Amino acid sequence: MADSPFIRDVPAAQALAAWHSACAAAGCPDRLPAERVRVEDAAGLVTAGPVWATRSSPPFDAAGMDGIAVRAADTIGAAETSPVYLPPAGYDVVDTGDPLPPGRDAVVMREHVHYRGDEAELRTAVAPYQHVRSIGEDVAVAELLLPEGHRLRATDIAAAAAAGATHLLVRRRPVVTVLPTGDEVRPIGAEPGTGEITDTNSLMLATQAREAGCEAHCLPIEPDDPARIARAVRAAVAGCDLLIIVAGSSAGRDDYTARVVAELGTLAVHGVAVRPGHPVVLGAVGGTPVLGAPGYPVSAALTFDIFAEPLLAGLAGTAPRRRPRITARLARKLASPLGMDDWIRVRLGVVTSEVSTDGLLVVPAGLEGYHPGEQVEVELLRGADEIARTIVAIGSHDLVLDLAASALRAQDPMVTLASSNVGSLGGLVALRDGLCHLAGSHLLDPATGEYTLPYVDRILGGADARVVRLVHRDQGLIVAAGNPLGLTGIKDLAGAGVRYINRQRGAGTRMLLDHELARHQISPDAVDGYAREEHTHLAVAAAVAAGRGDAGLGILAAARAFGLDFVPVTREPYDLVVTAAALDSPLLAPLWALLAASEFQAAVTGLGGYSTEEMGRRIR
Repeated sequence: MADSPFIRDVPAAQALAAWHSACAAAGCPDRLPAERVRVEDAAGLVTAGPVWATRSSPPFDAAGMDGIAVRAADTIGAAETSPVYLPPAGYDVVDTGDPLPPGRDAVVMREHVHYRGDEAELRTAVAPYQHVRSIGEDVAVAELLLPEGHRLRATDIAAAAAAGATHLLVRRRPVVTVLPTGDEVRPIGAEPGTGEITDTNSLMLATQAREAGCEAHCLPIEPDDPARIARAVRAAVAGCDLLIIVAGSSAGRDDYTARVVAELGTLAVHGVAVRPGHPVVLGAVGGTPVLGAPGYPVSAALTFDIFAEPLLAGLAGTAPRRRPRITARLARKLASPLGMDDWIRVRLGVVTSEVSTDGLLVVPAGLEGYHPGEQVEVELLRGADEIARTIVAIGSHDLVLDLAASALRAQDPMVTLASSNVGSLGGLVALRDGLCHLAGSHLLDPATGEYTLPYVDRILGGADARVVRLVHRDQGLIVAAGNPLGLTGIKDLAGAGVRYINRQRGAGTRMLLDHELARHQISPDAVDGYAREEHTHLAVAAAVAAGRGDAGLGILAAARAFGLDFVPVTREPYDLVVTAAALDSPLLAPLWALLAASEFQAAVTGLGGYSTEEMGRRIR
């Protein structure tokens, strides 16, 4: 794009290739040096040459069971009705792993041996080499044990030692240095002031590097001063295999990473067609690759996965780690901009921006997104067993679900409650389409005054659904501490100067607002901010706390979380809708048990604005 503040928006694969070419031209090594290390210190390192067996394993014919070693020919004819009796000279007592005595070619398991005095009574014949581990069964001398470029696991280490290795030739660990920059960035442990942020990116990137088998170091934070950043870069590249500069990679007034890299070395790429993570800097300084990572944490983490990990794997002479992949169905429409690879964090088919995700979904640059129910490939960030024991809740947002998720995990680390906030209507549609186990709902039907049940009938139609009461909760106006505008209820939203923060269409809270506005004969057009939407009660409270609005309809617990005031409007039921087939399934059993626990009910009450008197009651 001619008006882009970046050099250009380069596709990710092309950017990676350009970076490699620039690094090669700048004299960056394509492989790390090899070194010999003790076999017991080699775990996680990559072999720099083939590993050959110098002895067989096992090194002799060995007993594969506890029992007696015999000649198989001496057992022929043995049966329950006609046992064979071996004299003491005809057998040897052996334990697992013992060398097979001379003249013996089979082992009879101890539990199959009976004795008559000193004689061994056998009631079953054995074949030659039965229960015998032959010499070289695991590894034969001169056999290729491990190829070059293999990342050593625990079993590899044990096999190498068994095959005679005491030392292994490996690539040394890549050294990654992380350089944080920014006037507003403060180290971990320092209390950030207004407009300041804590340097969590350095910790995250260094941890990612260590997980990739590297040695990682974090440098002190450098302010937005190009001269100081340049000095820090010159010093850092002398002692590492990859330098990651955090922040300053965009095109703002205080973004100096691209300029510093260009002045000190080679700038290969500035701006990659990837979202999130667009403002990426790729280059080389002093024979060392340099990566400029965006300051947004999600972008920084993704930048490491896309660019740093393949480069580091190449330096070690191995392939990048490839996470397992599964096919999943999308719970809702997913839009994506054309021209960029869009990396989207997903949770069990639910789009989310949270840290606790299950996988990554890549929307290629040529697609505008996917439709609900479409099959997509997801790269897993959690184990398949964990995902299989995850309860998926889609629908209205409520803090009780977050509390339940924490309590369930504390009781059993393998049980997860994952919730996605798409509104009550969206949750019922997802349940209808088989995309979740539970739908959180608090939809008010203005015609009947009933909650939830009329919508279950309309949306799920003839489906056999059940409704379980979770809580009753207080809904009201979340306002600034001290209620400076003196708001008393919904009728005051039409007053001049009241900026409202609304919920999204389909949310039960949005429908409650519309009902209350109609009851007070107030047009939505009279509410300043009616079109301004947030997707959770906490997001509404955060907006009020930040001064971006004066009021928003939400729950008391959200107001308390931000130290805000609350003007009650109504007390409403909040229900969980579930299919009849899933209601009594083993997957949901821990949740129902939790709802019946007095300790959990007390914790919910402690949030404020909740009644648990009907918690767990089956309404339908």
